[in-house]
Amino acid sequence: MTAVSAPADTSRGPLVTEFSFELPVGFVDGSGQVHKQGVMRLATARDEILPLRDSRVRDNEAYLTVLLLSRVITKLGTLESISPATIEGLFTADLGFLQQLYQRINRDGQALADVQCPSCDHHFAVDLAGDRSGES
Repeated sequence: MTAVSAPADTSRGPLVTEFSFELPVGFVDGSGQVHKQGVMRLATARDEILPLRDSRVRDNEAYLTVLLLSRVITKLGTLESISPATIEGLFTADLGFLQQLYQRINRDGQALADVQCPSCDHHFAVDLAGDRSGES
C-alpha cells in the first residue's frame, strides 16, 4: 500500500483504491503523540451520500468535509479509529492537505499532479500524497 502513480485505468494495471500519505504537520493525540503517516481510500457514492443526512451538515455545510474525511481515512499513525473528532482536531494545514488529496484521488484516481518549474519550464509530476520513494 503505497502512494500511487498509476491512474485508475485498469488497462494499465490493477485498480488502486488506497493511497498512503504523510501530513505536513501531524495530528497530536491526547497523550501528545504526533501521527503523520496515514492511508486514504477512494470514496464511494455511499460515503458522499450518507453524511448529507447528518444534522451537523444540515446546520453547517462545511462539516461535510469532516464527515467525508473521517469515512475515507482508514489509518492515521497508530490511532485505532478515525472519528469526526479526530478530523476536527487536525491543524489547518493538514486539513487543507487532506482536502486536496481527497479531491485529487477521487477526481483523477491518482495522487499525482503535473507541475512546471517557474525557472526552467521543465514539467514533472509531484506526488501529493507525500510519497518520497520516487524522489531522485
